[in-house]
Amino acid sequence: MNHRLIVTAVYAALLLGGAALPACDSKKAVTAPPPPTVLVAPAVRRDVALYLEAVASLDGYVNADIRARVKGYLKAQSYKDGSPVKAGQVLFTIEPADYVAAASIARANVTRAKVAQAHNKVQLERDEGLVKSGMLSQQDLDNATANLADTDGQLQAGQAQLDQATLNLSYTQVSSPIDGVAGLALVRVGNLVGQDGPTLLTTVSQLDPMRVNFPMSEADYIRYGDRLSHMEQRDLAWARKQFAKLESGGVTEDGDDGVQLVLADGSTYSHRGVLVAANRQIDPSTGTIQIQALLPNPDGSLRPGAYGQVRIKRREAGHDVLVVPEKALLSVQGAYSVGVVGPDNKVQLRRVEIGPSVQGQRVVTSGIAEGDRIVVDGVQKISDGAVVDPKPAPPQASASAGTARALPGSPSPVASAAPAPGTAGSKN
Repeated sequence: MNHRLIVTAVYAALLLGGAALPACDSKKAVTAPPPPTVLVAPAVRRDVALYLEAVASLDGYVNADIRARVKGYLKAQSYKDGSPVKAGQVLFTIEPADYVAAASIARANVTRAKVAQAHNKVQLERDEGLVKSGMLSQQDLDNATANLADTDGQLQAGQAQLDQATLNLSYTQVSSPIDGVAGLALVRVGNLVGQDGPTLLTTVSQLDPMRVNFPMSEADYIRYGDRLSHMEQRDLAWARKQFAKLESGGVTEDGDDGVQLVLADGSTYSHRGVLVAANRQIDPSTGTIQIQALLPNPDGSLRPGAYGQVRIKRREAGHDVLVVPEKALLSVQGAYSVGVVGPDNKVQLRRVEIGPSVQGQRVVTSGIAEGDRIVVDGVQKISDGAVVDPKPAPPQASASAGTARALPGSPSPVASAAPAPGTAGSKN
């Protein structure tokens, strides 16, 4: 009997203990975790430098193809590959023997024609006297006149052949027409050139200044019409005067800040250039027009064929704009929003319209107000309506005003929309 009581008591205790366990788990579940800690910074207004940007290609101011204009074996190369050359400097020599002989033959033919001309002229004068005295018929006089005219034509033909032979002989000395840098030789000594046409031997490029070609959107071309007017007056002499003004830290005579070039390694070229030409038409397939600038290149560091990025300052934009740290932006399918922390420490996700990126900051054109506390660190922890523990973000050097550039898909502060990604043209 006592044994059964003991078993029953133990069973009852186990049941009571099992029933108490869920109560303990339930008590733990209702304990709310502390709100996540995030760093916040105020949206501020400042002046920033905004730029129109486009991918640019570089070319020499003048590129002269050096070709073999006569047929023959290449006898000599008189310059070092890739070295500076002067106008009139001989670069290549083609074997001249055949052309020396042709010039000698042509010169001999001219001499024969001159002798025949002189003889026929004397004969005509004699026949004219005989006709007057009645000792010679008119027919004989006509024949003498025709003979003189024929030798005159022979002399003209012989002189033309001599001129051509002399010209061909001069072509055996292949010279540079400009000062510049000669490229690598494309044909080496001993090879036959000019057989099937003018063989390209090398190219000489004038490298100072350099031409910089880039596309500009139709909207920007219209917007900056005043900066692109009177292009016909902007020649090389005008450009060099503006280079001197820009080098001294000033602006051009039109009040322009000049054209900057960002090189392939991300560095900014030390010299500024000027706009000098616009193409005659807008490309209907891209909605852009080709613009050309000149850029000083005194040390020859820039070379034709290179690519870079031109930047033209937008004088009318970037004044008193609202900016937030770049890392505060949340992007979903091309739409941007930021987390704004209210006085009750609750997060409100607000849709914003954005502009250019400004060295770690992003211009915001609508959606928030100056002074709003923006979540800049810990954005992955927030959601709309969530309570957070906001802490002030440490000041950053990137918060200072800097240059701005448009990113694909970002609307411009001065245009309604940027070009679609992959579309050639300036990025607004």
